[in-house]
Amino acid sequence: MLRFQTSADWTQCVLDDFDTFLLDHAACEKKASSMALAMVSHYPDKPDLVRAMIELAIEELSHYRDVFKILDRRGLALPADVKDPYVAAFRHSLRQGTEEYLLDRLLIASIIEARGHERFGLIADALEAGPLKQFYIAITRSECRHYELFLDIAKLYIPEATITARLNQLLDREAEIVSKLPLRAALH
Repeated sequence: MLRFQTSADWTQCVLDDFDTFLLDHAACEKKASSMALAMVSHYPDKPDLVRAMIELAIEELSHYRDVFKILDRRGLALPADVKDPYVAAFRHSLRQGTEEYLLDRLLIASIIEARGHERFGLIADALEAGPLKQFYIAITRSECRHYELFLDIAKLYIPEATITARLNQLLDREAEIVSKLPLRAALH
């Protein structure tokens, strides 16, 4: 689905500074859990969305716990949260209007998860056999389910033609954002 493929240089950058990547990964999982809970708060009138976001929040928090355990074993302390430049730039694409805002939130979340799927998969492929590789294989599978989940939720509330048209616009925007990001040991 993505229109910009991550380079091998990004993968090498992460492998060269894996501790920094792990710290960023933890922050991403925590923020993903918070985002799912924010959707619950914002859309209490949409029970299908609420059910899905509660489950997602729990899963993302579980991933956060798992990454924290890895950090703890490595003697790394969690830093203060910082804004993710990718997510911050992408959020500028959110439109106003009840239906438009809902659609954009769901599609942007789907695309962010698709990017996570791609990049975690690159990391999983690059790691040596062992528990860390298995962890990133599992995370990659989760990200795939998540990006599909957001698309499925959108289909409950928005006509498919509207979803497709807006998804194409947002995929173009995401490719533009990612292509301009500097390489760093971070998910985005």
